[in-house]
Amino acid sequence: MRTFIRRVLDRLFTSIAGLSILLMAAALVLVLGPIIVKGASAVFFCGTVEFRRMQVHEFNSGDTEAVKAETQRCQEARKPAWELIELFSRGIDTDRLEGQVKDAIREYDKQMRNRVEAGSLGAQEARNLRAKARRLRDFMLDALETTDKATALRRLKDVLDSPDRAALQATAGEELFRLAEQYKATVETVDLTRRDDYAAALAETRTLLTRLLGPAPGSAPKAALAQFRYGATRWDQALKLRDELLWREKYVPDQPGKPLKKTRVRRADEFANTKLAALFPMIDQRLEKMLNPRSTFYWRFFTDDSTPGHFFGGVGPEAIGTLMLTAIAMLLAVPVGVMTAAYLIECMRESLALRVLRTCINTLAGVPSIVFGLFGLAFFVLWLLPKLSLSNGPSALAGAMTLGMLVLPIIIRASEEALRAVPPSYREASLALGAGGLRTFVKVSLPAAMPGILTGIILAMSRAAGETAPILFTAAVAVGPWPGSPLKPCRALSYASYDMAVSDKLAAQVPHNQAGMVLTLVVLVLLLNIVAIVIRSRLTRKLRGT
Repeated sequence: MRTFIRRVLDRLFTSIAGLSILLMAAALVLVLGPIIVKGASAVFFCGTVEFRRMQVHEFNSGDTEAVKAETQRCQEARKPAWELIELFSRGIDTDRLEGQVKDAIREYDKQMRNRVEAGSLGAQEARNLRAKARRLRDFMLDALETTDKATALRRLKDVLDSPDRAALQATAGEELFRLAEQYKATVETVDLTRRDDYAAALAETRTLLTRLLGPAPGSAPKAALAQFRYGATRWDQALKLRDELLWREKYVPDQPGKPLKKTRVRRADEFANTKLAALFPMIDQRLEKMLNPRSTFYWRFFTDDSTPGHFFGGVGPEAIGTLMLTAIAMLLAVPVGVMTAAYLIECMRESLALRVLRTCINTLAGVPSIVFGLFGLAFFVLWLLPKLSLSNGPSALAGAMTLGMLVLPIIIRASEEALRAVPPSYREASLALGAGGLRTFVKVSLPAAMPGILTGIILAMSRAAGETAPILFTAAVAVGPWPGSPLKPCRALSYASYDMAVSDKLAAQVPHNQAGMVLTLVVLVLLLNIVAIVIRSRLTRKLRGT
């Protein structure tokens, strides 16, 4: 009976252990799965011509001539869309038209004065011509100011059919008639009473089209921020912007006394019976020709710098900064941690002082990381490094020293357990052969405990690479040069991920970059762990003589 119960319990505990492993694996898949999928989209995606153009201009990457030719072909496909926008805006933006009309007449007045000074035109005749030009200007301004279609057309007819038109031919005043013809084409197709509504809708449409295709050719000045210099660099972004351009959300009454209901309406309906209505089917049908999407493997994501806000580019400086912080932290913490563990095992006997010391070490291992960050700010950044004339502010060295303090208890506890696990017979045999205590520790105990020590180092290294709070005040910056001197602040993957998570709406437009940064950190930690595990396995085989 006892044997049967023991077998049942063994199988039960085995099943529970297996279930626990499955639950842990499922948790890892749930946590890492979305990160891997979204992060991979920062490297594998469908890139547009805007992406390739951005790579050439911002990062000097790609075939310049091929991208230039491809851009030219895409601009030809986009040209009709921009022409529709420009043509329609000329009739809607009356403030702009008024300015152009006034500028044309001022230039005409200047030409008349120049002709009088040159003696080719009499002063009285010049005054008469200028008066006629101003009269036509007033007709044109009246047409621009009125919202009555009949009045506007009558005033435009006064301008276009004026007997004085011949007098303004081959002068700057001729521009007045060109503007009148353009505005007449708009008046015939637009409800002037809705001109303000058209202007607001046009501004929104132009903004969306700029985000989709990039700035219109010839538009100036060049945008200060890189994200405003290019259109949609990824096809998935382009499809979302196309949907926003073709449809808009609008709140409409559903039932009397009920809250407004959000619905989607065609943006083309806002411009029905106008020339701009042709823009929307054009974008829907010809977007691929305008952006030329194709599959892209952006391996330079891991080496490129980034533009402000991490809108474009990669994580090269952040990866280098993370490696530098982790390497310096481990170089500082590992020797101190192993020597401390060796002292506790080899030199101290069990006593109250040793128990208190171990309690302090265990307590330090559980202290929140932000506390270490504040300690590093107060001790390393504000006191120690300035005292040594090494740095007067945050630096990679201060951050690495803070991370070293953070992982030191982990290394001490792991090393202590590894040294304690070395069989006493190893030490006794060495001492019996005449070796001293130090030689026994260096040649026998330490090599035998090294696999266990490396396990602690792996755990400490993983934590150091992924911590944000300790470097928040001591080392990390969001924008800066490539990491170089340890005495300067640097960028890091963990801090950059935090910065993107709490920054403005700019980061929300590029979630693939944020996920790619997190995935890079996970992969980097895994690679570091794999290297350490390989070293540990080789040491273990060497100790076993295999």
